[in-house]
Amino acid sequence: MSGKYVDIDMSEFKEFFGSLERAAKGEFRKELELFLEGVGFDFLRVVQDEIVRKKVMDTRLLLASFEKGSDGNVWELTDGGLTLEIGTNVEYAKYVNDGHWTNPKGVSQRFVPGDVEFGEDGKIIKFTYNPAAKSGMMLKQHWVEGKHYFDSALRIFNKIFKASAEVKVQEWLDRYFGG
Repeated sequence: MSGKYVDIDMSEFKEFFGSLERAAKGEFRKELELFLEGVGFDFLRVVQDEIVRKKVMDTRLLLASFEKGSDGNVWELTDGGLTLEIGTNVEYAKYVNDGHWTNPKGVSQRFVPGDVEFGEDGKIIKFTYNPAAKSGMMLKQHWVEGKHYFDSALRIFNKIFKASAEVKVQEWLDRYFGG
C-alpha cells in the first residue's frame, strides 16, 4: 500500500486505559480483593450446607475444616490478593465425597479396635474408634458410596456466583468507567 496511510485516533483508548490503571492501583483493587474474599466465604458456607443436607457422618472435623482458620482448612490468597484457593486438608474428605472401599485392595476383612455400644436388640448403635481398646468390630470388604457434597456445592455455587458476579462487574463498570 505504497503512499496510503491510515490515521487511527487512539485518544479514547488512552483515556480508557488510564482509567483502568488508576482503578487497578486504588479503590477498585481493594473492592476486588474484598469481593474475592466474600466469594470464598460464600463457597465455604455452601459446602457446609451440603455436608449437613447430605447427612455426612462426621465428628465435626470435616464440617469445621470448611471454615477459614480452622484445623484442616485451606485458605490462601496469592498474586496480590487476586487468587483465592480454598478447601480442606482433612485426610478423609476425599473418601467421604468420592466413596471408598472399607479395606485395602486384596483384604477381605480387618479388625478395627474401638468401643462398641449395643442396643436392646443386640445391634450396634454406636462405635467409637479407640486404638487401645480390646474390643472392636470386623469390617468386611465393601464399597461405601460417596456423599458427593463437594461436587454438589460446586454446582450450586456456580449458579449463585454467575449471577452475583455479573451484577458486581456491571456495578464496577458503571462506577469506574462510566459504563
